[in-house]
Amino acid sequence: MKVAENVYALKSTRGAYAYIILGEEIILVDTGLMWQGKKIIKELIAMNIKLEDIKHIVLTHHDLDHIGNVYMLQRLTKARVWASSEDIPYIMGNKERPGIKKLFSFVFRVKKPEKIESYSTSQQIDGIEIIKTPGHTPGHVCVLYKDILFAGDLVKNKNGQLRPYPNMNWDEALLMNSIKGISGIRFNWVCPAHGEPIERGNQWKDM
Repeated sequence: MKVAENVYALKSTRGAYAYIILGEEIILVDTGLMWQGKKIIKELIAMNIKLEDIKHIVLTHHDLDHIGNVYMLQRLTKARVWASSEDIPYIMGNKERPGIKKLFSFVFRVKKPEKIESYSTSQQIDGIEIIKTPGHTPGHVCVLYKDILFAGDLVKNKNGQLRPYPNMNWDEALLMNSIKGISGIRFNWVCPAHGEPIERGNQWKDM
């Protein structure tokens, strides 16, 4: 599903959207749920994207519906995998996820990437900017590309309205601070993991 020039939401990941950016180097934002992997590959091939041309996989946070296919896609693409230093221990299994997420980790065994790199302060990767937005998880980030914000689980689109992400947040107050902190950044489109991509309009200031 085309969002803007060179930016697509992968239909195969609807429900926990991953996005592809066709810049000078191809970047995948998040990797969907573990059972979506074969459909992701099929969709990428249908888009005439060679797997080996994907150079970066950037993760917004450690939740299973965002890292579900990171091992498989890293192996097939040889891409560099990126995440925040705060969330890497959860991705690599060195820390247990809190609350019910611990149970999910036990039930849904997600393979760890072979190698993962941490974002530095104000990290930029081939035209994208990584913005720290903790709250949903300790190291949650958003990804800014031109006038598009890939929001991960900072916000969701519920029935055409942007709302703070409502479920299983690590720190609700910190999440709200992150939403307020990002309000001064210029972007026209919001691409959440949950819900359809949506124009920003005046919605951000109403949250």
